[in-house]
Amino acid sequence: MRVLSWNLFQGRARTPAGRPLLADFSRTLDTFAWDIALLQEVPSWWPQPLAVACAAQQRHVRTARNWVTPVQRAIGARAPDLIKSGGGGCNAILVRGGLRIAEHRARRLRWWPERRMAHGVLLDGAGWVVNVHAQVRPHARSRQDIAQAVGAARAWAGPGPLVFGGDLNVRDPWVEGFLHAAHRSVDHIYATGGWAVAVAGETLDAGGLSDHRPIAVTLRGGDANGAAETGVA
Repeated sequence: MRVLSWNLFQGRARTPAGRPLLADFSRTLDTFAWDIALLQEVPSWWPQPLAVACAAQQRHVRTARNWVTPVQRAIGARAPDLIKSGGGGCNAILVRGGLRIAEHRARRLRWWPERRMAHGVLLDGAGWVVNVHAQVRPHARSRQDIAQAVGAARAWAGPGPLVFGGDLNVRDPWVEGFLHAAHRSVDHIYATGGWAVAVAGETLDAGGLSDHRPIAVTLRGGDANGAAETGVA
């Protein structure tokens, strides 16, 4: 199973593009090899168009700064570099490669200073996959969010297969009992419950989209019947 994690920077490029970039992000995301995409800082109206472009299922939760969504969308869809994070955002999980979402759960991590959420999907034959975007600073709050998110993930998954990842906003998170499968800077992918790394984690080239580069790793195992091994290798 190939897992990707990417913070979309509210749909912006590192160097301001001066135009909407949904089509660019959709095309780039679709070209990467993945079965599961954990996405953070996604404009709140993007998950379904991204899923359609990638022939994927999606589940998402709204996070910070979703105040007056129709107005924010009207501005953000035309001038993302103007509204920036003021456009509101969400976390999203996209699933393809023959996997199917059986359940979706979410846990609020904090209201203040910004709403932060962990959410996860249960995949038929492949266990749980959980996505989080932790508080930026101070790092004590980041680590509190990580601990709460891990607790929720473990409660959902029990002893079964579990993948946990996202933008954790610290370079050195400590997630006890998990395999640290891939990381770059503050972006991390962990796994437990029988998962092992089949192909080492790597950093992908998104052509200047976002201020984060995507990371990806191919996992094997995770299910006694081998159902989770049928994804992209």
